[in-house]
Amino acid sequence: MLAAESGSSQMSKGIYMHAIGVDIGGTKIAAGVVDENGKILAQTRIATAADDPASIDRSIAQVCATLAQDYEIGAIGLAAAGFCSPDRTSVQFAPNINWREYPIAANVRALLGLDVQVPIVVENDANAAGWAEYRFGAAHDATDMLMLTIGTGLGGALVINDQLVRGRYGVGGEVGHMRVVPNGHTCGCGHDGCWEQYASGSALVREARAMAIKQPAHAQLLIDLAGGSVDAITGPLVTTAAQQGDQFSCSLLSELGRWIGEGAASVAALLDPEVVVIGGGVAAAGDLLLTPAQDAFLSSLPARGHRVEARFELARMGNEAGIVGAADLARL
Repeated sequence: MLAAESGSSQMSKGIYMHAIGVDIGGTKIAAGVVDENGKILAQTRIATAADDPASIDRSIAQVCATLAQDYEIGAIGLAAAGFCSPDRTSVQFAPNINWREYPIAANVRALLGLDVQVPIVVENDANAAGWAEYRFGAAHDATDMLMLTIGTGLGGALVINDQLVRGRYGVGGEVGHMRVVPNGHTCGCGHDGCWEQYASGSALVREARAMAIKQPAHAQLLIDLAGGSVDAITGPLVTTAAQQGDQFSCSLLSELGRWIGEGAASVAALLDPEVVVIGGGVAAAGDLLLTPAQDAFLSSLPARGHRVEARFELARMGNEAGIVGAADLARL
């Protein structure tokens, strides 16, 4: 049950019961009950419609009520793909869901009938996933971390001196929208040349299709895997071909790794992380991506040879990172 309903006062002085983490996507919601060690005790998911925020609110309330039937819940964390307000109650803007200055925490609280004893905290989804890796995953022994989520776009999370970087206005850590190429590819954020246009799954697919048109003989295995259609080439197919030893696909991943590493070096020049964690769907390429990324990072690092160099790690928390991170952050 939810803590407020049972009259529990365990929310004071940092003592908590289990927390619910909710990872909100454009087509589905995944949620779970998470203990203080980052273990998911129960999990569920439900389909959603990105163009209907009220329906998303109801779906969140539904999964939370379902999970709370068998566990005492002391906090709820909502991981949202968008810019979150400084007070962690609203989504100011989301590119793929119709949220504009949207008070999602208050809406869910009202649907659940909760009082203020139970925190409902809204976090950026990349921050939530990064926090899970920092607390329980690849960076659990670090104090300073850069997390890069290489998926359709490029998500980022920063932990500096054991603190998640949100910025004064709640939108810190959006490293994917650093401009790396003036007048470069147009980005969904409205600008051009953003890092995510060169270091993401979408960038990998764009380059793979373009190069396959220019060099079909070199791309034959990849085209065959795509059923003979260049337009059917996907990121996972590039990884599959590379894992089979296809040099064309290996070169595509190497180029993607170069962009990742060079951009991470720019972040390191400013913030000097101890570890760089690479996650997201493209991370399934493993060392085929990680090795060129780390090589490019080291070759681009300022004052190399006179400083400790950050290590690179693959993310370990998988698809549940958003759930775990959102739940853990709701306790803070």
